[in-house]
Amino acid sequence: MITDKPYESSNRLADKAASSADSAIKSTQRVANEALDSLSSSVQEAHDRAVPVLNRTSEQMSELAQRSMNAMRDSAQHLRERAVHASDATVGYVKDEPVKAMLIAAATGAVLMALIGLLTRSRERV
Repeated sequence: MITDKPYESSNRLADKAASSADSAIKSTQRVANEALDSLSSSVQEAHDRAVPVLNRTSEQMSELAQRSMNAMRDSAQHLRERAVHASDATVGYVKDEPVKAMLIAAATGAVLMALIGLLTRSRERV
């Protein structure tokens, strides 16, 4: 019968332990790599889905901003036209009825002065 020397037996045990540890490390690395590949794939898929949504949202926001600017421009133009029309109507009325226009202006001034006087007196009393 062949007997191994004690150091040969311990060398074989150490080799088996090292081999087992090496296998465990390789297995762990493989699992980690697969998990990272899966995660990377998931991130890429999420990115691929998000980009078109963000682009579409950006386009919609640009369109909304443009429509808002156009609406504000149209409103400002409409207000300008109404102010010009009111000014023209006032000038026309003053030309057609100068005495009435003077009396209306004087009455309006008197009412405003009376209101200012009342407000000033009420503040002085407080």
